[in-house]
Amino acid sequence: MTEEDVDQLRRLGRYDLLEILNTPHQAPTMEDGWSADFTEGEDNRSDGSTAAYYELPENAKELQQLISHRDMNAQIGEIFRSCYRYGLVSHSDKLRDAKKMRFYSDAEIKRLEDLV
Repeated sequence: MTEEDVDQLRRLGRYDLLEILNTPHQAPTMEDGWSADFTEGEDNRSDGSTAAYYELPENAKELQQLISHRDMNAQIGEIFRSCYRYGLVSHSDKLRDAKKMRFYSDAEIKRLEDLV
């Protein structure tokens, strides 16, 4: 994240997100009861009817478990949460959620571009 991104989060009062972004992510392990049903880089094409990468982990009951299962980083996790609750909560209308998705999407694009 850039310093501008950090400043914007501070202006929005999202210190919780700053803490998440600064906390190293630990993906769940096999000992936690999670299975690796999808391997990045493998040929994971679908026949059009269903695909293993859309199947939910057996023990998943909350979004955070799905976010951890797919080893999503903070930006992608925030986009996923915003999409799921889109327009459902009183503190965040659809426009705010859409702007939040765009903010984190732009941050992820910047992060990936900086890797090349």
